Amino acid sequence: MAGLADLVGALMQGGMSGSGNQRIDNALGQGGLGDLLGSLTGGGSSSGAGDLLGGLAKAAGGLFGDATQAVKEGNPAAVGGLGALAGALFGGGGGAVKGALGGSAMALLAGLAMKALSGNQAGGAQGLMGAAPLGLRSPASADEEEELERNAELMLKAMVSAAKADGQIDNAEIERILGRLREAGADDDVQAMVLEQMRAPLDLDGLAADIPNPQVAAEVYAASLFAIEVDTPAERDYLARLAAASGLDASAVQQLHTALGVR
Repeated sequence: MAGLADLVGALMQGGMSGSGNQRIDNALGQGGLGDLLGSLTGGGSSSGAGDLLGGLAKAAGGLFGDATQAVKEGNPAAVGGLGALAGALFGGGGGAVKGALGGSAMALLAGLAMKALSGNQAGGAQGLMGAAPLGLRSPASADEEEELERNAELMLKAMVSAAKADGQIDNAEIERILGRLREAGADDDVQAMVLEQMRAPLDLDGLAADIPNPQVAAEVYAASLFAIEVDTPAERDYLARLAAASGLDASAVQQLHTALGVR
């Protein structure tokens, strides 16, 4: 049975928006997490930076397979983005990755959010080293394990909520999304939860009320960008309302759009 974080990844990779895989490519390249890697290593490495970079390397590995092999095969995300950088920094080996993460998709979202909130300034990113967000590090307790699971469930709800920006999700789209979840290993309870979310009226205020802090707010916004094309006035309005309701400022929103290649 797949964990909720794995299901988030399945939907990010084209499970909802046809642009999902391209947005992952953008996220791992320059303008995305590649820039964050540069800001963290430009002044020399530290143990904290090593832990974070290991987490980002894990995210790339989980989504695209072994970085070295991906480079050999010409994977553009690996060659131009995080995979190649991680390969250079860690010699292409997974041994430098310190600790298992709560799902590669959650690591990717956490990295994007941290970059957006730090303003991509080296000092701001280094200031977050001592308390890297969940997803980029292993949970340190049972409470944090539960927190990471709640965050993953929140990402699923956020993606479904964004998909309803243009109106209710039709039956064909519901079946396609559920089929993707089944393929990824979702059990009956998770499928029922997602189905309930898809059929329920849009409740943006309720979603925003469940967001515990700015880091998760940025992760929710990033996950939402993976769920829709952002090519209609209704979708753009939804994102603006989500940012306002969750307290994200214009700079963080712009960072996320740039990192994912969303106009």
